[in-house]
Parts: sequence; C-alpha cells; structure tokens
Amino acid sequence: MLRQYELVERVKEYAPEADEALLNRAYVYTVQKHGTQKRASGDPYFSHPVEVAGLMTELKLDQQTIITALLHDTVEDTLATIDEIEKLFGPDVARLVDGVTKLSKIEVMTESERAAENLRKFLLAMSEDLRVLLVKLADRLHNMRTLHYIKKEEKRRRIARETMDIYAPLAERVGMYEYMREMQLLAFEQLEPEGYATITGRLAQIRSEEGGQVDELALSIKQVLAEAGLNVEVSGREKHPYSIWRKMAERHVNFEQITDIMAFRVLTDNVDDCYRALGVLHQSWQMIPGRFKDYISTPKSNGYQSLHTALIFQRSMRIEVQIRTREMHRLNEFGLAAHWAYKQGGSRPDGQVGWLRDLIEIVDASHDAEELLENTKMAIYQDRIFAFTPKGALFQLPKGSTAVDFAYAVHTNLGNAAVGVKINGRHVPMRTQLANGDVVEIIKSTTSEPQLSWLGFVVTGKARAAIRRAVRAKERAEVAEIGSKLYDEIAGRLPQKVGKKALTHAIERLDLRDEEDLMFAIGSGRLSDRQVMEALVPGSTAELPDDQEWTRTERAISIRGLTAGVGFELAECCHPVPGDRIVGLRRPDHKVEVHAIDCMTLASGVDADWLDLSWGERTTGAVGRLRLILYNRPGTLAEVTQILASNRANVTNLQMTQRDEPFGTYEVDLEVSDLAHLTRIVGALRASDAVADAERI
Repeated sequence: MLRQYELVERVKEYAPEADEALLNRAYVYTVQKHGTQKRASGDPYFSHPVEVAGLMTELKLDQQTIITALLHDTVEDTLATIDEIEKLFGPDVARLVDGVTKLSKIEVMTESERAAENLRKFLLAMSEDLRVLLVKLADRLHNMRTLHYIKKEEKRRRIARETMDIYAPLAERVGMYEYMREMQLLAFEQLEPEGYATITGRLAQIRSEEGGQVDELALSIKQVLAEAGLNVEVSGREKHPYSIWRKMAERHVNFEQITDIMAFRVLTDNVDDCYRALGVLHQSWQMIPGRFKDYISTPKSNGYQSLHTALIFQRSMRIEVQIRTREMHRLNEFGLAAHWAYKQGGSRPDGQVGWLRDLIEIVDASHDAEELLENTKMAIYQDRIFAFTPKGALFQLPKGSTAVDFAYAVHTNLGNAAVGVKINGRHVPMRTQLANGDVVEIIKSTTSEPQLSWLGFVVTGKARAAIRRAVRAKERAEVAEIGSKLYDEIAGRLPQKVGKKALTHAIERLDLRDEEDLMFAIGSGRLSDRQVMEALVPGSTAELPDDQEWTRTERAISIRGLTAGVGFELAECCHPVPGDRIVGLRRPDHKVEVHAIDCMTLASGVDADWLDLSWGERTTGAVGRLRLILYNRPGTLAEVTQILASNRANVTNLQMTQRDEPFGTYEVDLEVSDLAHLTRIVGALRASDAVADAERI
C-alpha cells in the first residue's frame, strides 16, 4: 500500500503545482473515516482507496481526480456526507465523489429494474465528467485484483460477469486497453476456470518447449527494419488468454487450430516511419490478405491509432504485427485518460464525445429496463466498420450495420425521415449491410416515418431506441384516435350533454395527465365505459347492474389513416381487406384486433370488448390469403404467377400444404388494394385451366 508521502511525491512529480496540503488532508480523511473497516483479504479497508489513487497517479491525472479516488467510498461506506466533502475539498471534488458513489450501486444485471436505473445514473454521471468513469474503472480494476479473497463463488462470478459485460467494454470505449485486458483476464479466470487453466497451461507449455522464440522473432523483425534505416522498438508477447478463448468460440476451433497466438508491436519515431516499416515487413514476409487495417488514417472512435497486419513467418507460422509511433502507443494504452495530463483550464470537453452522446440519447429514448440494458450493451460492444457520407464525413459503426443504422448515426432526424439509400451510387434496399469504405447517401422525405419492420435488421442501440420511440409515439396517437371516437359514443349515451368542464373534472377524477392520456386509456381498454361515464357524470351508472352490457351506437368507427401493426392489427385468422365488413376486438393493453365479421374466431365467443369498425374512405392495402388447388403438371405454378402478376398482386408467402396426385394444395398470401381487387384475382384464377379450385380463407 502506498504511504502518504509516496502518494504525494507521485503527484508532485508530474504536477508540481498540486496542493500538497489538500492531498494530505484527503489521505488522512479517508484513513480516519474507514477506521477499523476490513476488506475480504484482511487488509485495512482504506488500503483500497489509496491503491485506486495510486492507479490514478500512473495515468498522471489531476489532483481533483486523485482526491476523488481517495474519497470515493467514504459516502457509501462511512458516515461522511457530500456536504461535508464539499466543505473540506470543494464543489468539484464533491460532484465527482457523488458521481462515483452512484456508479458504485450498479449491481447484478438480472435484477433489471435496479440495474437499469443505476446504469442510467452511470451514463448521466459520465456525461457530466468522464473522470467519474476513470475513477470507477480503477476502482473496479483493483477490486478484480483482490476478487479471489471473496469466499462465495456466486458473488465472485456475479462481479466478474458485471466486469465483463459493462466495465471492460467501457474501458475499451475510452481507449484504456491495459485496463480492459487485465479486467477481461481476471473475469475470465472466474467465469471459465477450466478454459482459463487450459489456455494458460498450453501457453506455458509453448514457452517451455520453444524457449525464447518470441524474443527471436522480435529480433528478426528489428534487424530487418534496422537494415532499412528505421529506428524502432520491437516487443512481442503471446496473445491474451481471453482473446484466444473468444477466437476459439467464434471460429468453433480448438487451441491447436489457432495459428496466430503471437503478436508483436513496432514503435517508430513518426507516422512516415510507420508506413515505411509496413512496406518493409510486407516485402520481407508474405502478408495475410484481409488482415491489414489502417487505424492511423481512420482512427477508432476512442482515438486509437495503429497499423495492424498479419504475416506468414518462418515455418508457416502466422503472427500479428501492430505498428505505431511512441506517442500513439502512450495514448492507445491509456486512451482518454492520457489526454488529462495536457488539459488546460477547467473545461470538460471529454463528456461530449460522440459515442457518449449516443448513449445519453439511448437513456432518453428507452422505454423500460430490458430495453435500456439491451440498447446500451449494443452501444458499448463493438467490432467496427467505417463508412462515409457523400461529402466525405466518416462514421464508425458496428459490423453488420445497415443503411438505417448509418442514417441514425448521422442524425436521429435523418433516420426518422429515411425512405431510401444509395450505396456507392447504386440504389439498394434499406436493410443492406455496409462494408468498409462504403459511401452512403440517405434519401429522405418530409412525410416519411420510421417503420416497425426496421427493428428486424438494425444492429445499433441508437437506431433501435429511436425507432421504438417513434413507433411508440405513433401507436399512442393512433390508439388515442380510436379512444376519441369511443369517447364521443360513450358521452352520447349519458343522460345529459357534457362539455369541456366535465371532461376536465373527469381527467382529474381518473388521475390522468391530460385529454390525450384519457383518450389513450379508453382506446387501449384500460378504462371501461362505466368508469368513463361515472367520471364524466358521477352517479350516472348508480342504478345500472354491474354486469350491464353497453349497447353501441350504429355508427361504425372509421380506421382510416391508422397503420396496421401500430394502432391496430389485422387478424391473422381471417385476413380482412378493405371492403370486408369488419369488427374490432379491444382488450386491455393490447392493440385493437380487426376481424372480418364472418371470422370463425368471433363465432367462438372470445372474451373482449367488440367495436363496430369501418374502413376509411381512402383505405387501401392489406394481405389476403387464398387456398389454391392446382393440377400437378409442369408449368402450373408459372401460369398462376403470371395471372397474379397481370393482376398487379404481390406474393408475400407461398406454401404447399398438401400433395395428392394429380393435385397440389397451396396457401398464398397476396398484397391487394381492396376486396374488389382480391375478388378479381380469385375469378381470374378459377378461369385458368391450371387451377382446379381457388377460394379465400
């Protein structure tokens, strides 16, 4: 454990202007507050915050961060208060300690509500000042180093899983690769003890069998580069055990099939020498196609810069090589933290990095705990590709991202307005996955809205959260529209006319926010007709029996302008199309389900509120289902598809359900404009010699 004078000396080495008295006061304060508290290892508890402060000095962080590290557990684990800390150490330190205290409350991920709320606080605290995250990462790293002292295996595994799921990816996102690798290794040891033992054992065996092969290869690389006149440092190591494990899992191979378990790092004086070194290595040994990445010209979103390549060395041995300048290496290993040593003034620009803005937007857009956790994990895990706007702006996205993900990465409003896309000048479907270097042009429309179907292929948390938010808003508006029409009908059955005043009092009695909230509650079936009537005119239902059936008026409710799948759903059992006589089933907290009036589901006496509905005047488009019995001979299906095409019907599904010589029975789903359109198609099919029978089902 660092002694008081040792900690102060460390800070004064890189920050001579630091307030020595304030640092000493913070050290003494944490020792006094934690007093006789012990850690699982048996060490005094205050040894932990002191060690965390020591990690912060290795990153050369400012004195406020060092003091925050010393005090970060005092509010949670002692009688210290934020007010007391502010009085003794100033408002900035108090704000940072408060932020880290909130982060300390992130617990087991399966307890979704609590985990999501604490994660929300985590991200918001980070947005204020990323030093909060740096202290928390150091706190977690030291806790992982002492994790083996905890006796309960279940608790060790919970902490390790939390580290692997949240803290290691966040360390990567701010470029702190040393922290990320050590956290992953320590968590891997707890979560997969057999895998950890096997891989570390095999690596130890390779080292003993092959002696100094890593040093030998590093010397060969250095000699080749020195002969080319390059002043470089070369170091080599076996790959990280967790990295090997992950590669084995992803490729479904065993340890012996992993050929590139050694990695080498080349440090140069400047950027020109990086590219010169790359050329020399590619001329000296065969490079492996598809494994070269240039993160110098296109850095990762966390600022990481390096050239990556893979070579086939002697005896068909594959190795990875990273080439970077010495300055890049310093920034790469400790990422965002490395910039703090050079920061001037008290500004906090690091809280505004783009990926963090995306996370905050996800916090605002997420509807519930599961959604927040899902979208946030999508945002912090990454394997990136690079794509460009037509004007040359570069965007980094996870592998597998589509044009829709790109549109939302540029701006949420662009994603919401997207109707089409050109990739490298060619029109392609919106679900097209992007490749490295693609130029993406989003075509937008002022009348466009996000589609529910996009959730089936987008991969970024930002896109998913924005689409869900837009669809939810539209669903609410459409359900409220249905509720408004039901409200007019309910109000018409009251013994007296109701006005705005009665409506206002009803909203208050029902403890709702506003008129839209009332209409949504009616449309979604959360309020019964009796409840609404009683709220509007108290006592109006007093003499009616509790099981009184309310008779609807003859006027049907138009669903014109509503979107299938949002405000209502067309029933799969009967596939109603515009022109059919329809009825709606309304259940609490479900979309209105629209059935044809002769649907057998209705005949079974379903338990739901029935609504008499009608199609709007300009309603067009639905999916109808037909059963076709075709003669089993060559060319039959071709003739049927020709009939459908000539009648401008799009086939969305075709399935053979039965085969009896000489017939085949098929079910086909068709996109049609209305009942008349579907009827014409059935008539055309029945007139064909290829069709034995055609009927709607």
